[in-house]
Amino acid sequence: MSLFKLRTWTLRSRIAALCVAVGVLFTGLGVFAVFTAAENDRHLDDVLNRASPMRAAGETLNTALVDQETGIRGYAITGRQVNLEPYRTGRADEQRLIGEIESLLKPTDVAIRADLELVRQRAGAWHRKVAEPVLRAIDTGGPAAGRAKIEAGSTDEFGAVRVAIEKMQGDIQTLRAEEAVAARNSSQTMVAIQIAAAVIVILAGASLLLLLDRLVSRPVVELAEQVREVADGDYQRRIESSGSPELAGLAGDVDGMRRKIASELAEVREARTQIEWVNEQLKVQAEELTRSNRDLEQFAYVASHDLQEPLRKVASFCQLLQRRYAGQLDERADQYIAFAVDGAQRMQRLINDLLAFSRIGRLTGGFTDVDLDRVLSDVKAQFERDDDAEAGEITWSDLPTVEGEEPLLSTLFVNLVGNSLKFRRPDVPPVIRITATRRDEDWLITVRDNGIGIEAEFADKVFVIFQRLHARDAYEGTGIGLAIVKKIVEYHGGRIWLDLDVEDGTSVNFTLPVLPGAPEPESEPEPSGETRKEVTA
Repeated sequence: MSLFKLRTWTLRSRIAALCVAVGVLFTGLGVFAVFTAAENDRHLDDVLNRASPMRAAGETLNTALVDQETGIRGYAITGRQVNLEPYRTGRADEQRLIGEIESLLKPTDVAIRADLELVRQRAGAWHRKVAEPVLRAIDTGGPAAGRAKIEAGSTDEFGAVRVAIEKMQGDIQTLRAEEAVAARNSSQTMVAIQIAAAVIVILAGASLLLLLDRLVSRPVVELAEQVREVADGDYQRRIESSGSPELAGLAGDVDGMRRKIASELAEVREARTQIEWVNEQLKVQAEELTRSNRDLEQFAYVASHDLQEPLRKVASFCQLLQRRYAGQLDERADQYIAFAVDGAQRMQRLINDLLAFSRIGRLTGGFTDVDLDRVLSDVKAQFERDDDAEAGEITWSDLPTVEGEEPLLSTLFVNLVGNSLKFRRPDVPPVIRITATRRDEDWLITVRDNGIGIEAEFADKVFVIFQRLHARDAYEGTGIGLAIVKKIVEYHGGRIWLDLDVEDGTSVNFTLPVLPGAPEPESEPEPSGETRKEVTA
């Protein structure tokens, strides 16, 4: 594999390759360790469960044969059966021990099996040639015959048995030693396997640390240093990484973000320059607006004092001419005088409405808690004192207490109720209903009447100053009333609009903020008889 292809490996691929290599090595060591452990168990089993029991059985077999020989001699000396008991016990032990040794042998134990067979043959020969003849002699001729038989005989047969046992024991000891050495070698091999596994773990860990250091740690530190340089203001510093492909990709993304930030920063600087220029222009315009406001205030002062006085004189003298000379001049002169009186009065109303419109939000006495029920009661009282008004009915539900300027809120309802009374339908008594509903953090207040209504196409025009929808001779007024209402509502933080879904009459909706800390209403209140007001308006 070429070095270039290796460099293109991702960090995950390299770690995976390292893990696979370590896994293959550990698998090989594991398989080898399994076979070695099995071999070690086999050797230990041969030492503990075969060689040692066979050696012990061989020693016991030798003792059993010696007991047999001793029993024969004792029986020959005394002739008593009790002295023959060691012979009988030794004979039974001999058969049992030979069978036990034979059961422990494997097909590979050829030498020991041959030695055991030799022991069996020589022991049989001793029984046939020595032990059994002595027993027969004692049984027929008494102990003296048995002693004579023993003295006449030879010890070579029993010596041959002992030599065969010693040879078998030597071969068993040789087997035991060989298996012990093999077990020791297997143990050493297991230790070597464990050392090799530890070395592999250490080398794998060192390789992993080196890999992480070269491909992650140092590149991350370098990348962080580059990012800090950019954060310190060097937005032209290119960000790159020599680490793993993942970090190189991350560095590319960060550098792309740097380029985007640098581009947007240039745009922001340009926009800041433009904003500073605009601010300068706004500052100039604000100063001009301040001067204009001062001029407007001066004009309001002049209009309320200097213009009102000559206008009152003109209106007074025109009215005086109308009262004193009415009918004394011709009909055209009376008409001209009437025009002059009407014009002066309309001029006074227009000036007063303009002054009221300009003072909203400028001349303030501060917000207080205003009970709208009490405001509506005062508004009703104003219309009750109007002798020229026609009969009408005003009803309202329990209205809330809001924060605002009471004179302005009173003006608001006077204008709305006044419009409802003024724009009534012919021969239909005006009915005005005022309701309030809680909508989240606002009160939605509705003033609805059964008058002539407003066409949908004029819904946005009715709140424009001096906007009239009817001829002056049809309905009197200056066209400022709803503009004043809109300005009062907006000054109190609300908004106003017409509900165009009503079929008859006009429905004006506006909002006022709820008092801070006011509880949520349990249910919308229903109109009650106590809040039903009738007014002659």
